[in-house]
Amino acid sequence: MTVRAGILGATGAVGQRLIQLLDPHPDFEIAALTASGDSAGKQYRDAAKWRINMQIPDDVAEMTVGETSPDAVPDDLDIIFSSLPSSVGAAVEPEFCEEGYVVSSNSSNARTDPDVPLTVPEVNADHIDLIEVQRDERGWDGALVKNPNCSTITMVPPLAALDEAFGLERVTVSTLQAVSGAGYSGVTSMEIIDNAIPHIGGEEEKMETESRKLLGTFDGAEVSWHDARVDASCNRIPTLDGHLENVWTDLAESATAAEAEAAMEEYPSLDLPSSPDQLIHVFDDPSRPQPRLDRDRENGMAIATGGLQETEGGLQFNCLAHNTMRGAAGASILNGELLLENGYL
Repeated sequence: MTVRAGILGATGAVGQRLIQLLDPHPDFEIAALTASGDSAGKQYRDAAKWRINMQIPDDVAEMTVGETSPDAVPDDLDIIFSSLPSSVGAAVEPEFCEEGYVVSSNSSNARTDPDVPLTVPEVNADHIDLIEVQRDERGWDGALVKNPNCSTITMVPPLAALDEAFGLERVTVSTLQAVSGAGYSGVTSMEIIDNAIPHIGGEEEKMETESRKLLGTFDGAEVSWHDARVDASCNRIPTLDGHLENVWTDLAESATAAEAEAAMEEYPSLDLPSSPDQLIHVFDDPSRPQPRLDRDRENGMAIATGGLQETEGGLQFNCLAHNTMRGAAGASILNGELLLENGYL
């Protein structure tokens, strides 16, 4: 089965990553591209300032970019991937769902809405069935599914492994986030070169809320958020890609560093086209993971951890993920694969 896919916000940083990953995908076929009014009507090669280290696929380069409206895309699309700014997504994504489109979105709007699945498939695949509640409550034929913030998705799989094995009571995290997380025009060179910025607007709240929803339980009607306390401090540093995070945990049961390493390494991946063979890679070398060396593991879809140390009441570790692959475009596509596997496309 070939799944016809559209991309909303196709000219932006995450939109370009979606094209990079979808063009060779075994199941999905790019059938529509949309962007802002300034780009609509142009061929994609003329509309996009292409910044991926590969050529624009020939068939995509010649596609005409449409307006971001349900009236402007083909009515036979099976799925839509959204990388819109959240302010635009909040207005536009429900319109697509009302018209019967299934939307897998990277945009931050609606992630914590009680009837919107927020999923990392390896961690909470069962939450995808919240779609049934959503359709009943909103009267949609379509559906809206979200992946979490790129900083949240970096730490949640290791936390899920620890929670499953030992019980999770509290999390404190300090991030060192790459500039690509802000988009191509989000941080100027004069701000970030020879510098670090100890605040990223809204980021801490996203990590503190989204992680608890992801680690929560779904009973078929609603998601009960995990009751662990999560405190985050988010910092921008001058790396291009790859969010590195320092995490401290309080656990319900004591665990050695070796036991925690085993829990992380044994935490299962999934048999989806974009799934890494091993979800969490653990380094014994305390100087790893590092963004430049480890962000591209398993096509950028693995989580790398290291620096495991026992603390009073818990554990400390470092974790890393490629923020525009695992943390954005790849996460949306993985959710699309989960939707396909579960019969929602």
